[in-house]
Amino acid sequence: MRPISRRLALINWLSVITLAQVAQSQQTPTNPPPDERFKADILVISPHPDDESTIAGYLAKAVLDEHRRVAVVVTTRGDAGQNLVGYEQARSLAEIREIETRQALASIGIDHVFFLRAPDTWGQDVADVLRSLETSNHGSSLGEAVRFIRLTRPEVVITMLPATVVGENHEDHQAAGVIATEAFDLAGDPTWFPEQVAAPEDRLWYGNLMEGLRAWQPKKLYYYTDASHLDFVKGTGPEYSMTAVSPSQHVSYARLAARELSFHRTQYGDDPAKALATNNLHDYEQPLPFVLAKSLVGGSVIGDIMDGVRSAPIAFAPVRGYRPPENTAGLSIELGEGWAFYRRFYPAHNLDVMPGLLSPELGVGSGQHFPVLLLLHNTTDKPVTFHLRTQLPQGWIVDSTSAEHAHPWPMNTFTAAAHSDFTVRIRLVAPRVEKSQWQTISWTADADGQQIGPVTLRVYVGGQ
Repeated sequence: MRPISRRLALINWLSVITLAQVAQSQQTPTNPPPDERFKADILVISPHPDDESTIAGYLAKAVLDEHRRVAVVVTTRGDAGQNLVGYEQARSLAEIREIETRQALASIGIDHVFFLRAPDTWGQDVADVLRSLETSNHGSSLGEAVRFIRLTRPEVVITMLPATVVGENHEDHQAAGVIATEAFDLAGDPTWFPEQVAAPEDRLWYGNLMEGLRAWQPKKLYYYTDASHLDFVKGTGPEYSMTAVSPSQHVSYARLAARELSFHRTQYGDDPAKALATNNLHDYEQPLPFVLAKSLVGGSVIGDIMDGVRSAPIAFAPVRGYRPPENTAGLSIELGEGWAFYRRFYPAHNLDVMPGLLSPELGVGSGQHFPVLLLLHNTTDKPVTFHLRTQLPQGWIVDSTSAEHAHPWPMNTFTAAAHSDFTVRIRLVAPRVEKSQWQTISWTADADGQQIGPVTLRVYVGGQ
């Protein structure tokens, strides 16, 4: 083809495209509403493939009997998990677990399933939420969670409890709760991740970078937990019967939950299927409690999850944010890392139910080695020496202490500079016990003529 012919062909082609654009623009609203296909009443933000199964009985009730629109976001792909049915591991396992999750949720009518694809961490010794936030690239994961809230525009967000609780020591579980809470509080603020809510230059053409979402403020936030004891959540939110029978499915919600879990064969093998076949559903029939973390629309604390929710959007509700404690001049001691973070996180995000929910606690195995970090705070204008004492029940051992000290255990000496913190890592060995039991460890310090503390940690030592 001659050059002049090629130019004419190109002009004709562009003319056809331009006319098609004009015709389409005349038929399509210039400012369409959000895509209703993805609107959710409830958005679940769960850490691993299979962690949604903890509340599958309630989700089945919401979808199949109450006709709620439910979407699920899973923050990791579960690539660090076990595989009870095959040899596949790591990234290949992640691909399988994504499919298992989609199949599991489809069994109770949920087909909007999203993955953040953050790394699946496997904690050593005692899990710490900050480790998971670091490995998941906290800011990136938060941006993704905000995006999914803006895309699905949920009335209610449900996630895992952001706290270290016996039986709930996995850092990814806690990190999912932290990220979901932050996203709940930020999705309605257009100055956070503004590229998500900026209008595209031309949505009818290619190569747009701005996303065209709308800022969105969810109305209620709930937590759930797979802790080994649930006394601490009684009365803090609704509780659902799993022995109740679904009007639409004519079986109990426990059976629906077991069927949903049965798709997660890499993690549970054939156990759920066997429970279904033998009608041995005791593990699935326990009442399912939730914690009402916050409600912007009122309603009863123990009322239904959708209690007080109306379809109309509500205004952005900013939280109080972090505020330094008053009267900070002085000396103090506290548990470090995750526990110190949560002491600041809860009030910053208006989680008024959380500080009084439970005392710091931890679950360890009989004879297990594990570390505890303490923070020695010195907000005075001079260096201060802390004489730290550890009070242990019978049978406990201090394996090591992380810093130089002038005295042997049980008293260690540390000097904190003016207006500085000193971090102490104490590695403990739990006693070997025949029967599981609660025990308490405490720390006190003498510093600058003052008695500091005590700081206590409840430890559930599992029997052999």
